Amino acid sequence: MTQIIGVDELACYNRVNYKQSEKEDIMELNPKTKVNDLITRYPFLKDFLISLNPEFKMLDNPFMRKTVGRIASLNKVAMIGGIDVKKLIDAVAAEIKKQTGEAVTAAYGEGGPDEQEVRIESLKNIIKELHEGKDAESQKKKFGDLIKDVAPWEIAQMEQRLIAEGMPETEIKNLCEVHVQVFKEALEHQTVPGLPAGHPVHTFMLENRACEDILKEIEAITDYVKDRDKLLSILDRLSLLDKHYLRKENQLFPIIETKGITGPSKVMWALHDDIRGFIKDVKKRVKDGKMEKVAVDALVKMVNDMVYKEEHILFPMTLETLSEDEWAKVRKGEEEIGYAWITPEAEWKPAAGSFQQELLAEKVGSLNLDTGQLTAEQVNMLLTHLPVDISFVNENDEVVYYSATPDRLFPRSPGVIGRRIQNCHPPKSVDMVEKILSSFKAGTKDVAEFWIQMRGKVIHIRYFAVRDQAGTYRGCLEVSQDITQIQKITGQKRLLDWE
Repeated sequence: MTQIIGVDELACYNRVNYKQSEKEDIMELNPKTKVNDLITRYPFLKDFLISLNPEFKMLDNPFMRKTVGRIASLNKVAMIGGIDVKKLIDAVAAEIKKQTGEAVTAAYGEGGPDEQEVRIESLKNIIKELHEGKDAESQKKKFGDLIKDVAPWEIAQMEQRLIAEGMPETEIKNLCEVHVQVFKEALEHQTVPGLPAGHPVHTFMLENRACEDILKEIEAITDYVKDRDKLLSILDRLSLLDKHYLRKENQLFPIIETKGITGPSKVMWALHDDIRGFIKDVKKRVKDGKMEKVAVDALVKMVNDMVYKEEHILFPMTLETLSEDEWAKVRKGEEEIGYAWITPEAEWKPAAGSFQQELLAEKVGSLNLDTGQLTAEQVNMLLTHLPVDISFVNENDEVVYYSATPDRLFPRSPGVIGRRIQNCHPPKSVDMVEKILSSFKAGTKDVAEFWIQMRGKVIHIRYFAVRDQAGTYRGCLEVSQDITQIQKITGQKRLLDWE
C-alpha cells in the first residue's frame, strides 16, 4: 500500500534532507548574493521568486538563469522587480527557513564593494582612458582579467554612466569601434540562445544574415564603372537596412528605456544615422563616377560593426533584461514598420499567451486606444491643435462632432450637433452631398476632395469614408485645411535647421 505523507511530514522530510546533504557553512544573504548561487543550493527559490513578482518569470528560462542568474545579485533583482532589497532578503530567508528549517543569516549592506560595480567602474575607466588617447592594445592587456567575465548589459551600463557624467553620446559613438576592439575577446563568448521563429531577436538576426550576403555582393564588385548599374541595384537593396533600424528605434529602444537604459539607444541611433547617410553618399559617388574601394571598405566595415554590436551586446543585454510580455510589446506593431529583406518565419507569442495591454493605475479613466492611451482631455487638446478643421458625421448622417479650433475656416456652433448633414449645406449643394455619402455607404468610393479660393486663401477640403474593422460604414470625416503657404514651399528645411 502506498504511504501518504502529510504536509507536516513532508516539510520535516525536506528539512532533514537539506540538513543531511548540506556540506557548506550556513549561508549569509546580502545584497551581493548571486541568484544562481541561491537557486543552485535551494531549487525551490525559483518558483518562490516568481511568485513574488511577475518580472522574475525570466527565471523560468534556463538561458536567463545562466546569464542573469550568474551575474545578477539580489540587489539587482530587487531593482528589476521594484522591491526593497531588505524586504526581498527577509522574504528569501523566511522561505528557506520554512522549507528547510535552516536559519540563514542576513546582512543588508556589508561585505565590501559589489563585484559588478567594480567591473562597471573599471569598464568606464577603460573608455575614459581611450578617450584620453590610450591605445586599445594596452587597454586590453591592462584589463585582460576583467573583461573575460564582462556581461553585455555591463557594457551598456558603462555607456549609460559615461553619458550621465557628461561625456557626449557623439563622443561615445566615435569610440564605438574601439569599444568593440577592446571588448571583443570577452564578447566572443557571449551567445544568443536558439530563439523561437518570429521572436523579434530571431527576425533581427535573420535580417543580419541577409545583410551580410548583400555586403559580400558589394565587395565582389571591382569595376565600379563597368558594373555601375549592378552596384546601384545592390545599394538600393542595402538601403532597406533602414527598416531594420527603424524597428530597433521605434519598437525595441522605447522598451529598454523604460528600464532606465538610455545610453545604448542614443549611441546606436546616432550610428544608424551615420550608416544611412553613408549609404546615400556611396550611391551618389557611384552615380557621379567617383566610387573608390576605400569607400566600399568603409561602408562594409561600418555595417558589419553594427551587426557585431547588435549580436554581442544589444541582443544578449535585452534578452537578459526584458520579460516575455515586454518582448510581446516589441513584437506588436513590427508589421507597421516593415522588415528588411525577410519576413518573420512564424507568428511568435510569449509563453504566457498573447500580450494584452494593461491599463496602468495612474491612467485609470484613459481611453484604451489601438496604439496607446489618452485621456478625454488629451483627445480634445489634440483635435483642437491639429492644423486642420474636422467634422464627423455618423452613419445616420448626423453631425456628432466638430473641432473647435481658434480660427475655423468654416464657422460652426454647438447648435449643429445632432443636425442632419444635408441641412447644413445650401440647397444647391445637397445633391452632391447625397451623392458622396451614397457612394461611401455603397463602398464604391472612400475619398472625395475639392479645393477652392476663399478670402485670398486656397482651401483644401476632403471627405473620408470611415469604416470599422469589418468594413462597415460608420460615418464621414470632413477635413478642411488652408494650404496657401504650403503651396509656396520649395527645396527642403530639415529638423536641424529649425530655430
